[in-house]
Amino acid sequence: MNEHVLEIIELELAILIRRTTSISSHKKFGNLDRSAYLLLHQIISNGAAGVKALAGEFQLDISTVSRQTAALEQKGYVYRIPDPLDGRAYSLQITELGKKEYTENKHARLTRIVEVLESWSEEESKVFGKLLKKFNQSAIQK
Repeated sequence: MNEHVLEIIELELAILIRRTTSISSHKKFGNLDRSAYLLLHQIISNGAAGVKALAGEFQLDISTVSRQTAALEQKGYVYRIPDPLDGRAYSLQITELGKKEYTENKHARLTRIVEVLESWSEEESKVFGKLLKKFNQSAIQK
């Protein structure tokens, strides 16, 4: 691949991450940080999950996800479902409060994305979404 193209991608990714982090931490997105938002999304999309499965999904250390899910549990966004076969294991399920917080946060994020993309054509938005998804999927495989 052309080195100039790689340098553009590297710089633009750094800028994207900085701006997204800045947007995500802004108060108008409610009470969820990025990790909480992604964990709740995973549980909403795929059902109850254990810490080990969540850690695997996000390629994070189990202790990191355990701390993050403990914070979600403390806020009342998730609750534990004991594993009937293993008394030490449990899965996490989202609460109504967690669903409400997630939905409000998602709506605020979508509103911001609409603002950012307002001058883009439908086709540009579609291509960007497809390529961003492909990039994220490729990053997992490496």
